[in-house]
Amino acid sequence: MEGYNDEIQLKDILIKLSEYKVFLLKKKVAIIAFSFLFFVIGVVYTFTLNTKYNAELTFVVEADGGTSLGAMSGIASQFGFDIGGGESSTFSQSNVIELLKSRGVIHNTLMQNAKVNSKNDLLIEHYLEINEIKDELVKSNNFKGFPFHDNTGYIKDSISGVIWLTIIADLIIEMQSNEANIITLSYTSLNQEFAKEFVEKLIAEMSKMYISHKTAQANSTLDFLQNRADSVFVELEIAEQEFAKVKDINQRIVKASGRLKELQLMRRVEVLNTMYLEIIKNLELSKITLLNKTPIINIIDKPILPLVENRGSKILAGLLGGFLGGFLSVCYFIFRKLFKEALAEA
Repeated sequence: MEGYNDEIQLKDILIKLSEYKVFLLKKKVAIIAFSFLFFVIGVVYTFTLNTKYNAELTFVVEADGGTSLGAMSGIASQFGFDIGGGESSTFSQSNVIELLKSRGVIHNTLMQNAKVNSKNDLLIEHYLEINEIKDELVKSNNFKGFPFHDNTGYIKDSISGVIWLTIIADLIIEMQSNEANIITLSYTSLNQEFAKEFVEKLIAEMSKMYISHKTAQANSTLDFLQNRADSVFVELEIAEQEFAKVKDINQRIVKASGRLKELQLMRRVEVLNTMYLEIIKNLELSKITLLNKTPIINIIDKPILPLVENRGSKILAGLLGGFLGGFLSVCYFIFRKLFKEALAEA
């Protein structure tokens, strides 16, 4: 009996669906009209959107100093010196990508001067003007003037923080090839000059910070050896002058006891001279180490004006609008029929 009832219910559902199919076919002209109307609205909507420009820059990071120093590293290792030729990279490519998105790098980039629309100003000032944020800031009761040139208050930090979040939303950084380590940096802005200046200065700022971190230890060693070489050289010069004076005085002295001071100074000169030569040797090797540990960031392609416009696909917007119009019209006719049937049964 239950199976018979289920069969009746399924049959009723199929009959109902068939009725609605016939009903919607009768309304096909209205549905097509609604779809076409929304198609036109979708196309027109793309013309109301602000034109955006996409600045794309590709670069490659060579973490080691290249293969040219491999021979030097091998020669130096024979004498017990390690100049870092086989050292693995501290920063991976993913670290470089995250560094480009970091607040510190983007903030330092925005605080650089650039010429946009024939006006030379801070990039952050250009950003506020291009995105029409200045007018909103001026209307604020807690904001007087633009603090980015002189002041360093909390208002500047809060505004730059909001701008940072907005910028990374329009910033796309991705790997083109894992084998070649090619990275693509892409940024979209309402102003093509700003987009171009921003990506170029962003990669320069990232390179500076990246290289500074990678070579910090090598630079520290180099500075220490340079200071030590200078101090030993000064001591050597003083010892040589004293040795020369004492030797002039002791020209007629035959006894060894009388020439003791001269012998002591001569030994000091020899020790300092040996120390100085060893420090100079280590200093030169440290320079090679620094060169070997300095990463090379090669820019493959830079953005060239005029940039490609990114307004949005008119066809895609029209198709989405047409689909939405058809869906809404079908829902409207179905619910209207259901409402009329409910009133008739009541």
